[in-house]
Amino acid sequence: MNKLFIIGLPRTGTTSISVALLDYGFKVAHTAYTKRAFELADVVSDAPCFCDYQELDQLFPHSKFVYLERSLERWVPSIQMLLNKMLPELAPKTGYLNPVLKRVMNQTFAPLTSSDPLSKEHLETCYINHQQQVMNYFAQRDDFLRIDISNSNSLPTLLRFIGIEPPVTAQFAHAQFPHLNTGKQVDNWKAIKHPNKINSLSAGTEHRQFLDYRQLRLNR
Repeated sequence: MNKLFIIGLPRTGTTSISVALLDYGFKVAHTAYTKRAFELADVVSDAPCFCDYQELDQLFPHSKFVYLERSLERWVPSIQMLLNKMLPELAPKTGYLNPVLKRVMNQTFAPLTSSDPLSKEHLETCYINHQQQVMNYFAQRDDFLRIDISNSNSLPTLLRFIGIEPPVTAQFAHAQFPHLNTGKQVDNWKAIKHPNKINSLSAGTEHRQFLDYRQLRLNR
């Protein structure tokens, strides 16, 4: 396996799965915006993966992909809360958020400039469209896994998918993903202290150069 990409939409458990994998020896980036962050990480989740999975599939052959699903009745109010906080800063020219994040959010939840971008109907359509595109792209492939982290067997299923046999212990029998970023929390990842945690803006010899898919294709 080259890398593991978590391609579920925001508010489907990307932080929870990222934190869980830190303790299994993986170097994890929850969001990755620089070329160096992608080089350092074994696992990358959230932005830009949920939008750019096709490009990442081409650039990192033999990688694996995990799609996180969540019931719409739980996901919609959660993403409404997140987007309500982010919306003023997602404007392409004036928002202060990272340009990569702005691009993938605007592309996935377009049109964010409409009169009611946070409506239940619009967001459900965005979720369903994204899900269908992912399922179509990865149809009949064995390097793809679809899980809901709220299900009790999702953690051992993920571990087996990435080649780790879950421990056969009474303690692990009831192990689940940590429940992070619940309610109105949106950034528990920042508080995580772990040697395997990769900075989204890691700098290398090219400083904090963004991952340029077109340039990387030319260099392969």
